[in-house]
Amino acid sequence: MASQNQNQQDETAIDKMNSQLTAAGDRIANNKKYLYWGVGIILVVAVFTISYLFIYRNPRLNKAFEAYNKVEMSAMGNDSIAAAQYKAVADQYKGNDAGKLAALSAGESYYNLGKYEEAAEYLKRFSCGDPVLEANALVLTGDCYVNLKKYDEAISYFKKAVKKADRNPQIVPRVLLKEANVYDEQKKYADALDCYTQIKKDYPEFIPGNGIEIDAYIARENARLGK
Repeated sequence: MASQNQNQQDETAIDKMNSQLTAAGDRIANNKKYLYWGVGIILVVAVFTISYLFIYRNPRLNKAFEAYNKVEMSAMGNDSIAAAQYKAVADQYKGNDAGKLAALSAGESYYNLGKYEEAAEYLKRFSCGDPVLEANALVLTGDCYVNLKKYDEAISYFKKAVKKADRNPQIVPRVLLKEANVYDEQKKYADALDCYTQIKKDYPEFIPGNGIEIDAYIARENARLGK
């Protein structure tokens, strides 16, 4: 699986080669003596692109996944070891797919250790193009800020998660419930009411884990608002 950043780099190289092709074609039409120069430029760009993909990027990506898999095997069940080792892989291979996956795992391990600042730092590095995985990473980042009592930051990441999840019925109502809880902590009862109302309207089958139905939450917020 190629990362979005990597795809953009590959596309840039290809676009550059196409640009050279077009420019060379124009020069050939005007003056035939530039033919070999134009072809030479095209070949140089092509060789550079192929070399980057097959000599540098792919072997590096393979090494990164090998390093990640070693941590998976050696640090299983030990968050202290896992956090340190995943961090090392994430830092060494920052930007490629394995490095991003290691950053996610480091963030999860730091979260389990109660090191929420470190967890948030590494969770923010994760991306993969999958809206479910990315939404869950954003949710966990929001949870980090809840534990740090940085409620505005938490709300920001919960909102990003809702947007990323794109109406996923397994994710969005759960995140809205978290968001409402933060608003309650801030005594922003009208905002909390909006979250509960949205759950009732758009996700009527959702039942909070504590067994209390959404109507009860709505009634509570209305009471707090004197309605």
